[in-house]
Amino acid sequence: ALELGIPFSDPLADGPVIQRAGQAALESGATVAGCLEIAASVSGKAPIVFMSDVNPILSYGPERFAADAAAAGVAGVILTDLPPEESESVVAALHEQGLATIFLVAPTSSEERIRLICDASSGFVYCVTLTGVTGVRAELPEGIGELLDRVKAATSLPVAAGFGIATPEHITALRGVADAAAVGSAVVKEVEAGRDPARLVEELLTACR
Repeated sequence: ALELGIPFSDPLADGPVIQRAGQAALESGATVAGCLEIAASVSGKAPIVFMSDVNPILSYGPERFAADAAAAGVAGVILTDLPPEESESVVAALHEQGLATIFLVAPTSSEERIRLICDASSGFVYCVTLTGVTGVRAELPEGIGELLDRVKAATSLPVAAGFGIATPEHITALRGVADAAAVGSAVVKEVEAGRDPARLVEELLTACR
């Protein structure tokens, strides 16, 4: 699947690499409508999942966003900063158009909250593997297997691990532990450095097999 980030001026979860990329995109005129156009241009090649703070969606209008995202071929939306307790209107609009709603579980989430988040999610559950923001890390955090097991016990949905995952070795270590791995900062870092990220993506995909 392809994760397409919608840039926002005040992101909660983005680390320095994604923040710089988002700011550069905004300064170059990036908009929600433009992100929808990009999604439409690549849909059909792989499932497309938006990752966004809720503010751009609210500004665009949840019903309008959901309809335009569905028309663009988007499969779902990772809602990075939207608590399930406050998500009813946004989730209803997305579900009305057949889009999955993916919420984030944190290492600090209680068992009760993990169940709440899993119940609110569809498509898959995004498991944040560390306390902190996105970004490349040298090592996977300790206790990641236990955390993923706790989340899997609360849902029948696939569970994706994200934040800090950057290398083929990380992917290999997660095989059989997570159902999927989300890699963002490592790929964007290659772009920032002026390198073609395709080689890293190929290495990461090879490690999945």
